[in-house]
Formats: sequence, structure tokens, C-alpha cells
Amino acid sequence: MTDPTLNFQGTFPGTFVAIWHAVYGTMRAALPAAGSRDPARDRGAVSIEHVLWYAAAAISVAVVAAIIWSQVRTTASTPVQSPSAP
Repeated sequence: MTDPTLNFQGTFPGTFVAIWHAVYGTMRAALPAAGSRDPARDRGAVSIEHVLWYAAAAISVAVVAAIIWSQVRTTASTPVQSPSAP
């Protein structure tokens, strides 16, 4: 397995990776993004929809964790019966 970092000691893997990155960067800059109607659109912004989805996911995880934790505490607080000898 070759090292994916760019090393310029004249080795083939480093040269191949450097050429690959140059070609990929040029093609990515020239072609529009997949599914994008406007290639000049800023893709780095976060929409309010993303924020709401992540907030809903976080709240649902917190609710499920609280339910499971309450069950664990209820089970842990019940006394353990010691086994009786036959």
C-alpha cells in the first residue's frame, strides 16, 4: 500500500498521486457539482432545514437515552434476592 501523501523524491507513487490530484482538481473546478443547478452557488452554507433536522435528531436521541436511563435506574434500584440453598 502506498503512502497517499505527496512526496517529491522522484518515486512513482508520489508522482502518480500528484498528477491525479492536479487532474481531479482541474476537472472538479471545470464541471458543475452533481445535482447542482447553479455551479456558482455557494455550497458551504447551512440551511435552516439542516439545523432543524439535526436539532430534531438530537432531541430524539436525548429522549430515547432518558427513557433507557430511567429503566436502568429502576432495575438497579430493585433489591436482589439472594439464592436460597436447597
